[in-house]
Amino acid sequence: MHRFLDRTKKIIFAQQGGIFSSALILAVMIVTSRIFGFLRYRILSGYYTKAELDIFFASFRIPDIIFEILITGALTSSFIPIFIRFQKNKKELDENISSIINLIIVFLIVFILFILIFLDKIIYFITPGFQPDKIALIVFYSRILLIGQLPFLVIGNILTGIGQANKLFFYTSTAPVVYNLVIIAATILLNNQFQLLAPVIGTIIGSWLFLVIQAPLLLRTDFFYRFTIKITSGLKDFFRMVVPRVFTVIVTQLDATIDLTLTSFLGTGSYTYFYLAQHLQLLPVSVIGIAFGQASLPYLTEMVEEKRMEEFKKVIIDTILNLFFMTIPAMSFFILARTPLIRLFFGGQKFDWESTVQTAITLSFFSLSIPFHSVYYFITRCFYATLDSKTPFYASLISIFVNTVLSLIFVLVLKLPVWALAISFSTSISVNVILLFMLLNKKVKNLDVKYLLLESAKMLVATVIASSLAYGLMKLLDGLILDTTRTINVFFLVIIGLAIYLLLYLFISWIIDVKEIYFITKLLMKAKEYRKKVFDIYTTNE
Repeated sequence: MHRFLDRTKKIIFAQQGGIFSSALILAVMIVTSRIFGFLRYRILSGYYTKAELDIFFASFRIPDIIFEILITGALTSSFIPIFIRFQKNKKELDENISSIINLIIVFLIVFILFILIFLDKIIYFITPGFQPDKIALIVFYSRILLIGQLPFLVIGNILTGIGQANKLFFYTSTAPVVYNLVIIAATILLNNQFQLLAPVIGTIIGSWLFLVIQAPLLLRTDFFYRFTIKITSGLKDFFRMVVPRVFTVIVTQLDATIDLTLTSFLGTGSYTYFYLAQHLQLLPVSVIGIAFGQASLPYLTEMVEEKRMEEFKKVIIDTILNLFFMTIPAMSFFILARTPLIRLFFGGQKFDWESTVQTAITLSFFSLSIPFHSVYYFITRCFYATLDSKTPFYASLISIFVNTVLSLIFVLVLKLPVWALAISFSTSISVNVILLFMLLNKKVKNLDVKYLLLESAKMLVATVIASSLAYGLMKLLDGLILDTTRTINVFFLVIIGLAIYLLLYLFISWIIDVKEIYFITKLLMKAKEYRKKVFDIYTTNE
C-alpha cells in the first residue's frame, strides 16, 4: 500500500516537460471538469425553472467581477512570470511572492466590504428589467457567495498559480472537478429542504474544498509563504504588469454586466439562454484554448528570458495553427448540431422547447467565435511572457467598444432577441485577436503570416466539405432511424454525427495536405507516452 501511494503521488505531482504535454494534461482534466460542470447545469435545469435560473446565474455576476479582477487580472498575467524569475533565489522568491499574495488578499477584503455595503443598489442598477422580488433574491444569494465562496476560490486559485508556475498541471486540475461534484450532490440532496439555496450551499462547500485540496502544493515547491508585504522589485514589476491587465478585466466585466442588464429587458429566461449558450461555447475554448494558454506561459517566459526568439516565433505560428486545426471544425459542429447539443446538455425536466430553441440559436452565433476565442488565451500569453500587459489592454478597449455598441444597437434600437448579443460577442473577440496578432507581428517581427493564412484556408475548405456531408447524414438519422424524443437517442445522434464528421474532416485534411493533421499523431504519441510512464511507475520494482 505504501508503494502504491508513493507511486500515485509521483503521477499526481509530476512536472510536465513541454507545452504540448502540459496542454494535454490540462485538456484532459478540463474535459473532466467540464463534463461535471455541464452535468451540474443539466441537473439545475431539471430542478428549477428558467425564472429561478435567471436568479441563480445573476447572483454570481458581482462575485465573478471581483474574482476576475483579482485572479484573471492580477494572477494570470504576471504571477507566473515573476515566480519563474525569482525561482532560483529562495529568499527573493519567498519575499516577492508572499508580498504579491498578501496584497491580493488585502484587495479581496476591501472589495468584499465595499460591495456588501452597496450591494442592493448595485444589483438594482445592473438588473433594472427584473421584478423587485427577483432583485431581492439576487441580492440575498450574492451576499452569501461574496462571503462564503469568493475568498476560498481566490486563495485556491493562487495555489493553482503556484502549481502551474512549477509545471504541476495534473494536481491543480483536480480541484475544479471536486468543486462541481459537490454542487451536484448538494442540489440533489438538499433541494427538497432548501430549494434554490441548495446549489448555493454546494457552491460554498465546493469552494472550500477547492482550496483545501490544493494546500499540499505548498509542500511540493521551494516557496515558503510569509505574512509580509514588502516593496520589492517583484512587487513593482507586478504593479507595472497588473494595472493594465486589471483595467482590461474591469472593462471586460463591465461589458459582461451590460449583457446581463440588456437581457433583463428581453423577458424571463433570456439571461439563462445567454448564460448557458455562452458556457457551452466555452467547452471547446476551455479544453483547447485555455489549456494551451495556461500551459504555454511558463515555457514562453523561459524562451523570452533566454532570448530564444526564433524558437519563440515558430511556437507562435505552430500553436495558432494547431489551435485552428482543432477549433475551426469545433465551430462548425456546434452550429450544425446546436439543437441536439442543447437538449443533451441542458434538457432537464423544466427546460421547455422554447428554452431549447432560443438557447440553440444563441449557441450557433456564439460558436462563430470559437477559433479566435481559443487563440485569444494563447496570444495574450505571448505578450505576458515579454512582461507586456498594456498591449492586450488597448486591444481589449477597442474590442469591448465594438461589443457594447453592437449590443446596444441590436437590443435597444433594432429590438432583436438575445441571440443578437452572441453576434456582438463573436464580432468583438474576432476583432480583438486579429488586432493582437498584428501588434505581435510588429513586436517580434517576421512571423510567417503567409504560411498561417494558407494552412488556415485549407482547414476551412476541409471543414465546409465535412460539415455539409455530416449534416446530411445527421438529418437522415434524426427521426428516420433514431427516435430523438428520448435523451439516450439524442446522445447517440451527437456521438455518431461527431464521429462521422471528425473522420471526414481528417480524411479531407489529409487529401488536401493540411500539415497540422500530424498534430493528431503527436497527440496520440504523447498520450501513449504518458500512459507508458504511468504503467512503468506502478510496475517497476523498487
